Amino acid sequence: MTIRRLTEADLPAAAEIEKECFSVPWTEAMLLGELAEGLYLGAFEDDALIGYCGMRAVLDEGYINNVAVLPAFRRRGVACSLLTELEKSAEGLSFLTLEVRESNLPAQALYLSLGYLPVGRRPRYYERPVEDAILMTKYFTGR
Repeated sequence: MTIRRLTEADLPAAAEIEKECFSVPWTEAMLLGELAEGLYLGAFEDDALIGYCGMRAVLDEGYINNVAVLPAFRRRGVACSLLTELEKSAEGLSFLTLEVRESNLPAQALYLSLGYLPVGRRPRYYERPVEDAILMTKYFTGR
């Protein structure tokens, strides 16, 4: 597996991953807008995109938008590797934060293992099905 920055050429594959992973997927056009505004990394196996994650920074605050891995590649360290690389690019940030479905216990366990702590809740944040989001944040001390 290799990890590199996503390019516009990777967006059709990223949009397909969105469809596999989310009940309300982002379109290729939405991803293009995000790519222009943030940092997006992709995990590739044999030149095929198998997962990606992205973030935006506002001043010294980092906001992780999406972490998505194709179901066939889950529980193989893909998301962990993506987040670890993303954190390396977060130098100068005070924290990184994200939202995760309340029912997505495997993702919550991954984030906890990486040092993200539950810090709040967004009621009825997700659609299809309607569900609360758990806010999880990793603070960087000494930055």
